[in-house]
Amino acid sequence: MSRKQKRLALISGGVGFVALAVLLVLFAFSQAVAYFYVPGDLAKAHLAPGTRIRLGGLVESGSLQRGAGTLVHFTVTDTIGAVPVTYDGILPDLFREGQGVVAEGRLAENGSFIADTVLAKHDETYMPMDVADRLKAQGVSLGGGETIR
Repeated sequence: MSRKQKRLALISGGVGFVALAVLLVLFAFSQAVAYFYVPGDLAKAHLAPGTRIRLGGLVESGSLQRGAGTLVHFTVTDTIGAVPVTYDGILPDLFREGQGVVAEGRLAENGSFIADTVLAKHDETYMPMDVADRLKAQGVSLGGGETIR
C-alpha cells in the first residue's frame, strides 16, 4: 500500500467510526424520548397504545383511590380533558388532589395511562413550565403565586 492509500484508509475508517457513533447516539435518544401532553391534547393526538409519554395537569378532586398495597388510581385533568391514571408505587409527599402533577409512563389499550413515575408540584409557587403554560392557555387558574421559570 502506498502512503496515499494508507492515509485514505485511515480517514475512511475514522469517518465510518464517527458515523457509527452518531447513529448509536441518535438511536438511544429516540428510545428515551417521552413527549409531554396535557389531557386535552392527548385526546387529539391519537397515539398508539404502549407509547411512552409524560402526562401533566392537575389531580382531579375526588378522583384519588388507593388500592391494595401501593396501587393508586387518580385522574389528571386540564379542565378540557381528563385521563385516568394507574400508578403502582409510593407517591411523593406533596401529591394531593387539586395539585399539579407530571406522570411518565405509557398509554393503555383502554385509553387510560399507566404511570411508572409520578412527580408532584414542588411548593405553592412552582409548577413545570410546560404544565403551567398549557394550563394557563386553557384558562385554568393556578391559584396564588406566579410560576417560577
